[in-house]
Amino acid sequence: MDHLFSLIADPAAWLALLTLVVMEVVLGVDNLVFVALVSNKLPPERRKQGRTIGLALALGLRLLLLTTLVFIVGLTRPVLTLAGHAFSWRDLILLAGGLFLVWKATREIHQSVESSQGAEADDARRPAIGFVSAIIQILLLDLVFSIDSILTAVGMTDQLPIMAAAVIIAVLLMMAASGPLAAFIRKNPTIVMLALGFLLMIGMALIAEGSGFHVPKGYIYAAMAFSGFVEGLNMLARGRRRGVRNGP
Repeated sequence: MDHLFSLIADPAAWLALLTLVVMEVVLGVDNLVFVALVSNKLPPERRKQGRTIGLALALGLRLLLLTTLVFIVGLTRPVLTLAGHAFSWRDLILLAGGLFLVWKATREIHQSVESSQGAEADDARRPAIGFVSAIIQILLLDLVFSIDSILTAVGMTDQLPIMAAAVIIAVLLMMAASGPLAAFIRKNPTIVMLALGFLLMIGMALIAEGSGFHVPKGYIYAAMAFSGFVEGLNMLARGRRRGVRNGP
C-alpha cells in the first residue's frame, strides 16, 4: 500500500501513465475499427450489448495477461524454425491474427461489392452473425493486439499498477468511442469499405511482423489518416451536391 501511495505522489509515475494511455489508445485503434464492424453485424438491439461485453471481456483478458508478465515475455523466445527463420509464439499468434483479418476483410469486401442496395437495406437483407460468434471474434482479435500493447507497456515501465491503470483507462475510452464509431460507419457505406481496407492492410502488417519484417506503425497510421482525410473531402463534396440538387 505504501508503494502505491508513493506512485500516486510521484510525477514521473503520472507521466508514465499518460504516455502508456496514449500508446494503448493508439495501438487500440485497429481493434476499435474491428469491434465497430463486427458489432454492426449484430441485430440493432444487441449491438451496444455486444460491444460492451466484448470490450469488458477483452479488458479482463488484458489484465490477466498483465499478471503473467513472465509468460508474455517468454512468448518472444523462438519455438519453431522454418526455412532458416526462427518463429516465437508471438510471431505465430501475429501470423494467425493477420491471416484471420485478411480473410475477414476479404469476405466482407466481397459481400459489400456483391450487394447493389444501400447500407440499411443491405443490413436488413443479410443475416446477422450470432451474438456469441461476435464476442469470440472480438476476444480473439483483442488477444492478438493485446500482446503487442502489453510488450510495449513492459518496455516502458516496470510498475504493474501503472500498466494496469493504463490498460483500464484505454479500454474505457474505447468503450466510450465504440458506439459513435460504429454508428458513423453504419451510416456511411463508403466508410465501411475504407474500414475494411484498413483491416486488410493491418492484417498484412501483422503477417509481415510475424514473418520477421518490421513494419513501422507510423506508416500504417499515416496512410489511414490520409485515406480518412480524402474520404472526408468526398463526403463533404457529396453533401454539397445533394444540397444543390435539393435547393430552390
